[in-house]
Amino acid sequence: MKRIPRTARRGVTVGLAITSVALLTACGTAQGGGGSAASEAPTELGDMEGQVSILAWPGYVEDGSNDPAVDWVTPFTDDTGCKVTVKTFGTSDEALNLMKTGDYDVVSASGDASLRLVAAGDVAPVNTDLIPNYENIYPFLKDQSWNSVDGVPYGVPHGYGANLLMYNTEVFPTAPTSWDVVFDKSGDYAGKVTAYDSPIYIADAAVYLMAHNPELGIENPYALDEEQLAAAVDLLKQQRANIGEYWSDYLKEIQAFTTGDTVVGTSWQVIQNVLASEGATTDVVLPEEGATGWSDTWMIASEAKNPNCAYAWLDYIASPEANAAATSYFGEAPSSDQACEFRDDCEAYHAGDADYASQIWYWSTPIEECLDGRTDVKCTDYAAWTAAWQEIKG
Repeated sequence: MKRIPRTARRGVTVGLAITSVALLTACGTAQGGGGSAASEAPTELGDMEGQVSILAWPGYVEDGSNDPAVDWVTPFTDDTGCKVTVKTFGTSDEALNLMKTGDYDVVSASGDASLRLVAAGDVAPVNTDLIPNYENIYPFLKDQSWNSVDGVPYGVPHGYGANLLMYNTEVFPTAPTSWDVVFDKSGDYAGKVTAYDSPIYIADAAVYLMAHNPELGIENPYALDEEQLAAAVDLLKQQRANIGEYWSDYLKEIQAFTTGDTVVGTSWQVIQNVLASEGATTDVVLPEEGATGWSDTWMIASEAKNPNCAYAWLDYIASPEANAAATSYFGEAPSSDQACEFRDDCEAYHAGDADYASQIWYWSTPIEECLDGRTDVKCTDYAAWTAAWQEIKG
């Protein structure tokens, strides 16, 4: 398979602006609540403006300049007349700050950023009737808490994937079935455990606690009240003593598993694909407790200068061939079965497997209005998670 770009990563999300999170306390989600955008979705499109400015994760908008053989931007420009300019970002917080400049028409947002963009009024709802390829997108990616508000879509789903458990097959001749090897049993592998370096990783601990400490009453790993967050923090502090290295750069994790410095920890399917191609003694599994994951969304700026070309891009990048090219290059499942007709590795990514997808808790921004529907308590927001993560790491 083609490896993802050397710069492609899900960076550490720290330094969050508190004002951005504060806005979220009044912003609704698909599970309920209010919220409004700075602009409404159009009912029809006009003439193409001739250009579109895109803010994207590395590897999502390739025009052949990084690799002449990798180019799905040129066909878009040829078809629409919209010349693409792109700026890449390394973290969700960076994307949030850049969107506030008003310089971009479109952004690819992960679930730990999308609601913050909505709450700040930086992105607008979209009219999916104007996006023909939306129809073919997997139903389990549509109308979700990270891409919609009260059933109103704020973008088009792109690729998705799970944060899996990777293990050294020589250390684990029998595949582990539980996350307990990185939590309660992490002491057995002291110094050789790895974890994703981000406040959103707190949700991984919450997924584990949902299964093993049901008395905590956790129903959604992104909806933690103070007591539940404290339990997750305690678990992660215990784990911290056995962590050899936290990672956000996938290349560092590949190196650590290759050298044996790391033998178990959270990872992605694409990392396993790279390691397998190099003959490494590793494998991945989706543990019995389930896992966190990501589902990215293409969103349109509320004050987009080129809204017609922006809509054209959202439709194009959701088209089977373009979506297949982009998600394959990055290393994730595509958004439709039709895209799998242009890929030969969809089975490895469990693309379209609704049962598999149902075991994934996709990244969502924690907000005070509990995403699990509780109204008798306040949940902890992302600012609290960021402070907790700094405390965990010391």
